[in-house]
Amino acid sequence: MRLATFNLLHGRSLSDGTVHADRVAAAVAALDADVLGLQEVDKAQPRSGLLDLTAIAADAMNAPVHRFAAAVVGTPGETWQPWRSDDDNLHPLYGIALVSRFPVLRWQITRLPGAPVRSPVLLPGGGGIALLKDEPRVLLAAVIDAPGGPVTVATTHLSFVPGWNLRQLRHAVRALRALPPPRVLLGDLNLPAAVVRAFTGWRPLGRAATYPSPSPRAQLDHVLLDPRGAHPVGPVVQVCAPRVDVSDHRPLVVQLG
Repeated sequence: MRLATFNLLHGRSLSDGTVHADRVAAAVAALDADVLGLQEVDKAQPRSGLLDLTAIAADAMNAPVHRFAAAVVGTPGETWQPWRSDDDNLHPLYGIALVSRFPVLRWQITRLPGAPVRSPVLLPGGGGIALLKDEPRVLLAAVIDAPGGPVTVATTHLSFVPGWNLRQLRHAVRALRALPPPRVLLGDLNLPAAVVRAFTGWRPLGRAATYPSPSPRAQLDHVLLDPRGAHPVGPVVQVCAPRVDVSDHRPLVVQLG
């Protein structure tokens, strides 16, 4: 089984700042993942040409199963509000997604509230520091009917606010422990690997710098295995973080034997 996590930056290329469906599809297809967790995913957003990025990724993978989970309605950095119900699905959405070549036996969505205060963030291109309101986050989990037996795979994108992301991670781990082992978490956690392992006890399946994509210096994107449970997922036979034409993050890919 080949697992991957990829923060899409809503499909934007750093080369020209635009979003093209064919670029997103090519980036996803190159990963050749069986199960892919996506973060910073747009759906019906004007800034990304009203594209359904989750559906584009699923088509690129030849994956029959995919699900998008909205965190907010509107556009991050502009006007938005927390996603509340399916009535919001007629508006531009932003969130995360999980795409699988294998059938899904069960889905679970867990809401992770954003930090209650504005926090300082460095703006790109030397634009200084701005106080930004933190977005709510979401954990999307699936019990996948993999060839070796059921596996729980989840994805999330945690807050950039120090400390608050650890609180969200604790909430996510607690929610995943209600699902059957083995359990794997894919995502942009906005935390380094050493902190994640010390805080959760979950084992990193891949170590590679993923951010920023042109010349990565930090690993913010992770594939983690819960050590609890008697069912192994197989040995790790390959780890890579390839450079692709989309996003300011590199995807992290883990091949299991």
